[in-house]
Amino acid sequence: MKTLKTQVAIIGAGPSGLLLGQLLHNAGIQTLVLERQSAEYVQGRIRAGVLEQGMVDLLREAGVSQRMDAEGLVHDGFDIALNGQLTSIDLKALTGGQSVMIYGQTEVTRDLMAARAAAGAITLYEASNVQPHDLKSEQPWLTFEHEGQAYRLECDYIAGCDGFHGVARQSIPAQALKVFERVYPFGWLGVLADTPPVHAELVYAKHTRGFALCSMRSPTRSRYYLQVPVEEKLEDWADERFWDELKSRLPNSLAEQLVTGPSIEKSIAPLRSFVVEPMQYGRLFLLGDAAHIVPPTGAKGLNLAASDVSTLFRILLKVYREGRLDLLQKYSAICLRRVWKAERFSWWMTSMLHQFPQADAFSQRIAESELDYFVHSEAGRKTIAENYVGLPYEPIE
Repeated sequence: MKTLKTQVAIIGAGPSGLLLGQLLHNAGIQTLVLERQSAEYVQGRIRAGVLEQGMVDLLREAGVSQRMDAEGLVHDGFDIALNGQLTSIDLKALTGGQSVMIYGQTEVTRDLMAARAAAGAITLYEASNVQPHDLKSEQPWLTFEHEGQAYRLECDYIAGCDGFHGVARQSIPAQALKVFERVYPFGWLGVLADTPPVHAELVYAKHTRGFALCSMRSPTRSRYYLQVPVEEKLEDWADERFWDELKSRLPNSLAEQLVTGPSIEKSIAPLRSFVVEPMQYGRLFLLGDAAHIVPPTGAKGLNLAASDVSTLFRILLKVYREGRLDLLQKYSAICLRRVWKAERFSWWMTSMLHQFPQADAFSQRIAESELDYFVHSEAGRKTIAENYVGLPYEPIE
């Protein structure tokens, strides 16, 4: 078995693992990233595209924002379609100048991969049988296999950025974690198409037939979603059926403008809320989907991962530069304060905008009334906007 050494071992080469790696590398802290899948597989994953101000700032701090700043679409607001009418949520006006950036996770990952390669930092793709050891000790280590060779990787800290199904969380004893979960009785059928977006801003539509979202990746590439039953089959949704159903859920003014075309990607994603506490075990830290999942309605999944990255990066910076080992035990509590606020907002957006098959008439009227109040009250719109652009990152002191 061959032995390697690094300061911070990162499991997972998605955007959170790569972003953490880039920030640490730039700060002179050595990292090694282990990824189970191939680079091509990681690069091909279609994911979210709405970046909070905090994540945009973090990408700039990491020195990987050149293409995002050139090609990303700054959005100062979004629209909610209710009873066939569009209401604008003016993010910039309601939050004192903040906005969001439309820039696909695929592009973020591409930029981070290129930056890591240019920096000469090591990422081992197709690393199998990754297993952390001695997490409660001051010298944790991992074993893994790569290109037929068995390795032992010695390190100071381990960052688990390997997603909901990854090994990081599974390597923590079950009795050490408390799980909070809600599974929703529907999914999102998503279509990516090389067609111009139907509207200049994102549109969240509440309709008796179910929720719909009109999003985009660029001025020529659109991303649309429909609420569908959780048991729905992808093969039952030909492109024509999708476009017809989308039109039926949009206000007439938008439906008439919708440009349709062949889908270049189509998938159904189930919706769930999920949190584990704590987000650390000894010297293993969980980040992103390894620790929490949100329904995509609030555009918080990727952004929550970025705030976890910011928190761990700033803690490790003080650990290595100032010897502040006391901060290590604060990671989980700091992250969870923001996580639960984002979980609440994502649950709320999901509850207000979707049709729940088992909801009684009273519950439906309450949801409709609550959404109507928030959308048509300046105080309500301000609350939505403040949460949508992202709550501030907690300082590390």
